[in-house]
Amino acid sequence: MNQQERVSPGTAAPAEGSSCSRLSPWVLLVSALAVKTALMTVGLEDSWKCCPEGWRPFQESCYYFSDDQMPWNESQQNCSGMDSQLVVINTEAEQEFLFSSVKGLVTNTYETKYYMGLSAHKTGKWQWVDRTPYKKMGTFWKPGEPNLLFAEKCAAIHVKGSTDSNTYSNWNNILCSTSCYRICELAVKFV
Repeated sequence: MNQQERVSPGTAAPAEGSSCSRLSPWVLLVSALAVKTALMTVGLEDSWKCCPEGWRPFQESCYYFSDDQMPWNESQQNCSGMDSQLVVINTEAEQEFLFSSVKGLVTNTYETKYYMGLSAHKTGKWQWVDRTPYKKMGTFWKPGEPNLLFAEKCAAIHVKGSTDSNTYSNWNNILCSTSCYRICELAVKFV
């Protein structure tokens, strides 16, 4: 063995053509994307839903419950200014979530109203702001409502105090010029 072929005890001779290198940032990025894709594929995408600060998530939407009051048109404009719309209620589960949320915000024992995206003020017929077809069977009107449709052409969730338990029959039609709280809705963002 010549001097060049000798290897010190406890060390290995370097393999020909190999070199040590650090892990590439691209490998880390591709690995992270693969993990995210795998989580979404197995149904864990809920952990990637995102709502703006101050909005509450439920299913595929985010909801904003105002702390100030204004008429229906201004309420819709306010929601539009936040890239949303007055809420469109599509299911019983959504109605229950909204009513429970509103009831939790009510601090008085009298009543509180929150505008939703249902009105008859332009066409004389009930219409949702997003053009979802209005179906009387899928509504949650208080008994005897809607009434006085010649004047009361905007809809609101009506909560009769913080102890109200009437989850499924609390919609009320009111004058569109009435100042009420509002619920804005937008689709969740996936990140």
